[in-house]
Amino acid sequence: MKKLIAVALLVLPVCSFGGTVTVDGVRMWPAPDNTRLVFDVSGPTEYRLFDLENPPRVVVDLKNARLVHPLGQPSDKDKLVKRIRSGVRGGGDLRVVLDLRGKASYKSFLLKPNEKYGHRLVIDIHQLASSRPRPVKKSLPPAGANHPRDLVIAIDAGHGGEDPGAQGYSGIYEKDVVLAIARRLARLVNQERGMRALLIRDGDYYVSLRERTRLARRQRADFYISIHADSFRDKRVRGMSVYALSSNGASDEAARWLAAKENASDLIGGVSLDDKDDLLASVLLDLSQTATIEASLAAGSEILKRMRPLGKLHKRTVQQARFVVLKSPDIPSVLVETAFITNPRDERNLRNPRYQQALAKAMLAGIRGYFSKNPPPGTYYAAIRRHVIARGDTLSRLAARYHVSLAALRAVNGIKGDKLRVGQVLRIPAGSEG
Repeated sequence: MKKLIAVALLVLPVCSFGGTVTVDGVRMWPAPDNTRLVFDVSGPTEYRLFDLENPPRVVVDLKNARLVHPLGQPSDKDKLVKRIRSGVRGGGDLRVVLDLRGKASYKSFLLKPNEKYGHRLVIDIHQLASSRPRPVKKSLPPAGANHPRDLVIAIDAGHGGEDPGAQGYSGIYEKDVVLAIARRLARLVNQERGMRALLIRDGDYYVSLRERTRLARRQRADFYISIHADSFRDKRVRGMSVYALSSNGASDEAARWLAAKENASDLIGGVSLDDKDDLLASVLLDLSQTATIEASLAAGSEILKRMRPLGKLHKRTVQQARFVVLKSPDIPSVLVETAFITNPRDERNLRNPRYQQALAKAMLAGIRGYFSKNPPPGTYYAAIRRHVIARGDTLSRLAARYHVSLAALRAVNGIKGDKLRVGQVLRIPAGSEG
């Protein structure tokens, strides 16, 4: 491994800090392909970072520093960092050694205090691309009438890791409650015929805003839903909202404020344009973005309609704002603010597993409703036929006519009994379901 020296980063002039810096502890956030370590320090610190081989390890020397408490150890789930050691060096410096499970790359930076934390030294350990397990490619038949592909639904639980998001009235964090809802939605999506869930994060770690959309695009997602819990200084404010991207600015002052807050997370913690000239590329991108925003608004309306019976809506129509995570030019994307976590009643709902499940079901119903009306070519939803109920039609006759089972006909249309009405539109599932 090539030895690298990190130049000390100073957030204040050297003359402004000459005393001992205390290290209060380390917080670790293991993700699938990286681990973030955050050292809480009492002030700006001068440090040196380098790596050693045989065995692989990363060393950080902090000048004029001492430990207040023993450093914690990585969890068994950490794929990169095996152990953390520390010791005094040169009489007054602190050396911390990260024993790694294998070769890795790394970077570091200092963060100034914010409303949640004091001074921090952040070290990111990244798995080398050559060390990452290659996904097993499944042999799938080509998409077509007989083998329609699944819709890929990207589900993004907001915040995570070092970025907890908003804090609830009783102390719970937004990052935890939205992950619970996202996991419930993913399970429901995976149970839905013709859909497959992609969880953007499936643990307590941070994914940058741009990386979230990149992950969705790499997996060719058909839809992107970002799940959040709103907050406000007035604890009386409550209710649910759904947002789509705005091309011209936020739809109101509250939307502008919310977008700025959500887009600040990174500070805390289709169409090929390669062969197009700048003007044509701009036009193509604008057309794609406009169509995607229209699709996002339609999908958001479907979701909002299904969420309405669950409680108070903060906004009765889909709002628009410039959220970074909604900026994929070719993926319909919405951001759902499930409730105001700062409102005592809303927070009690968010902590309730039954309410979380109801929210997830409402989101799925909205997604299903949108794709039933706007099925992408080659998908299972595009293969589903439709039948307008006429006088004399019955479910059993329709099942026999279209060679499907009664159970499949009921399931795809959400019908519990046998009652039909003239003019009702039924979706007819693919014959293989019968």
